[in-house]
Amino acid sequence: MGGPRGRLISAPDRKKAVQLIDEARAAGARLELACEELNISVRTYQRWIKDGPDSTDKRPTAKRKAPANKLSKQERAEIIRVCNCAEYADLTPAQVVPNLADQNIYLASESTFYRILKDAKQNARRNRVNTPRTSSLTTHIATGPNQVWSWDITWLPAAIKGYYYKLYMILDVFSRLIINWEIHENESSEHAQDLVKKAVFKHGAFNHPLVLHSDNGSPMRAQDFQNLLARLGITKSYSRPRVSNDNPFSESLFKTLKYTKDFPIKGFASIDDARKWVHNFVRLYNTEFLHSAIKFVTPYQRHTGQDVEILAKRDKVYKAARQLRPERWSRGTRDWTRINKVALNPTDEMRNVSNEKKRQLP
Repeated sequence: MGGPRGRLISAPDRKKAVQLIDEARAAGARLELACEELNISVRTYQRWIKDGPDSTDKRPTAKRKAPANKLSKQERAEIIRVCNCAEYADLTPAQVVPNLADQNIYLASESTFYRILKDAKQNARRNRVNTPRTSSLTTHIATGPNQVWSWDITWLPAAIKGYYYKLYMILDVFSRLIINWEIHENESSEHAQDLVKKAVFKHGAFNHPLVLHSDNGSPMRAQDFQNLLARLGITKSYSRPRVSNDNPFSESLFKTLKYTKDFPIKGFASIDDARKWVHNFVRLYNTEFLHSAIKFVTPYQRHTGQDVEILAKRDKVYKAARQLRPERWSRGTRDWTRINKVALNPTDEMRNVSNEKKRQLP
C-alpha cells in the first residue's frame, strides 16, 4: 500500500492506511513500527492526520519555480528556426552546433538541441544514414596527413539496368580528405596504378613513409600493382581474408556518397554525368562537410592544419558562454581537443585508453 517513498498514494489508500495504523496503536503497537510495516514515515502519517483522511496528494498540483537555467520560449523558438532553415535543414544537431560556434554563435548544447527538437516532434532522422558501426583493421597509426591512405572501388549505377561505372577513390585516414579519384568502365590494375601514381606525385608522397590499405580485390592484389607500390616506397596493407568490414574508412566514405540526398538512385545517364556528379561531391565533402570523427571540421581544414585554430576558437566560445550563464552548465564545456592520432585497426588496449579518456572528460 505504502510503496517506495515519492510514490503518489490515492485518497482511499491513505484513509485505509490511517485506519490500520490507528487500530495497531490501539492494540498496543508503537507508531514507528506500524508506519514501517506500511512503508511510510511517521511524518507522512502525521501529515495525513493533519490534512484529514479524505485529503489528496498535493504534489501533482503544486506550483514550482522554474529552474534558473530554463530556456525561454524565444530561445527555444530560435533553436527550432535555425534547425529548420535551408542551411541546416539536412544536418543533425551534432553538425549544427559546431557550425554555429565557428560563426561565434552559441545557442545551447547539442543535447539541448536534440531535446527541443524531440519536444517539437522534429527529432526524426535528418538524413538517410544509419548509425555507423565500428570495424577492425590492420594496425597503423597516423599522426598527420599523407601517412596512411585507404582506397577502394565502388560501383555507381548507370541508367541501363545491370550496368555500373567503377569509382576508384583514395582517402587520407588522418584527415578524411579525398586524395584522388577516377571513374572508369571497368576494374583493372592499370587504372589502379594510374590512380596511385597521380595521388603520390600530387601530394608529394614519393619515397615518403606511407601506408596504403585496401581490401583483397584483384586490382589490389595484382603483381604489377604491388610492384608499383614497392617502387614508390609505399607500404601495402590489406584486409583480412574473408572479412568484409576490414576497410571501414573507404566503406564509410562510399556510404556517405551514396546516401547524399541528390545521389541519382535511378542511375547516371553517362560516365561523364557520373564524373561531374562525383567531382561536385568531392569538392563539397573536402571543403564543406563537417566530419564527426575529426571534431566537426572539414577534411581540408584538418589536412592543412587549419583545424587547430578552429577548435581553439570553439573552445573559447564555449567557455565564454559558460562564464556568461554558469547555471546552465552542470559540468565542464564540450571537449574540442584536437585528435592527434588515428588508428587503422586499434588494439583492445588502445580502445580501452580512448574510452577511459572519454569517461574522464568534464
